[in-house]
Amino acid sequence: MLKKLKLSKSGYYEYLKRKTCRQKIRKARITERIKEIHKDSKEIYGAPKITRILKKEGEKISEKYVGNIMRENKIKAHYIKPYTITTKDCDFSNKLKNILNRDFNPKRPNQAWCTDITYIWTADEGFVYLNSIMDLYSRKIIAWTLSKTLEVEEVLKCLETAKKRRKRAEPLVIHADYAEFGIVPIEGCTIHPKNIKS
Repeated sequence: MLKKLKLSKSGYYEYLKRKTCRQKIRKARITERIKEIHKDSKEIYGAPKITRILKKEGEKISEKYVGNIMRENKIKAHYIKPYTITTKDCDFSNKLKNILNRDFNPKRPNQAWCTDITYIWTADEGFVYLNSIMDLYSRKIIAWTLSKTLEVEEVLKCLETAKKRRKRAEPLVIHADYAEFGIVPIEGCTIHPKNIKS
């Protein structure tokens, strides 16, 4: 084989004894770190985020270099948006009255609040739900909570926080677009979807 390749025995054995160069050692080390970061991120981090993490750790490295290593090792960022049910069908058409009547500009604070829920995808916790309450007069968020479920209790916590902060004593209108919570009594007010006078 050595004769066909026109290599000497001494050269071959010298090659076997030769130590791995620094660049290869560094590349192997960085490759392992990239695999770790990618795994810790649940395989959703791509070259840009991994590069930023490596730089924070003190590596002088480019996004292109990280991208090349990821391609060589078939490391890809995967993000599949999980399917989640955020609403349930309920028929409140015969039970609710439109008190607000699309008047989203009240004349004084604490006359009408608006509440809503949105969901946010996070790398660590998956979907979390943001419950928020806004005073329509000032357009200011007066209370908010984060939760992992769409349970009614989480909405009530947010409402109780808003009541304490504003020290509510007089009735007000609460506007909501979500219908899955039904009619829920709490101390001092009754809350249900669309427009409810508390």
